[in-house]
Parts: sequence; C-alpha cells; structure tokens
Amino acid sequence: MKEATGELSTTVIAVVAIAAVLALFTGLLLPTLRSSITSRMHCSEAYGCTCTNGTCACLYDEVDANGTITTKNVNCDDPNA
Repeated sequence: MKEATGELSTTVIAVVAIAAVLALFTGLLLPTLRSSITSRMHCSEAYGCTCTNGTCACLYDEVDANGTITTKNVNCDDPNA
C-alpha cells in the first residue's frame, strides 16, 4: 500500500509541475510570441517605411472578412541597420 501511495504522490507532483509550466507558457510567453509573429508578418508586407535609429515606422494593409482594406501602422526593425 505504501508503494502505491508513493507512486500516486509522484504522479500528482508531475501533473502539478506540467500544469505550472503550461500556465507559465500561456500567461507569459504566448502573448509575447504571438505579438512577435504578428509583427514580423506585417513587417514582411510593409511599405512606406521611415527608418531612424534601427527602427522603421511602416504601413501595411489589412483586409477584413468583407473585403474592406484598412491601412495600419507597424514598427519594424531596420533591415539596413
């Protein structure tokens, strides 16, 4: 019986540790990654850039479900810096 209790405790600790890592990833890292990926995607489609000090202020077009085009701003890394 003691062995079964010890194995159960180890399993519970492992499940709690995995849940903690997933919570950390979801709460802290995922928003940063999502923002970075979105920014890079928009920077690859950017035009009309004005670059200063290694950063470029650019424009990109976003098309919604109705086909309406909206021009938005995005800050990108200067590829020439």
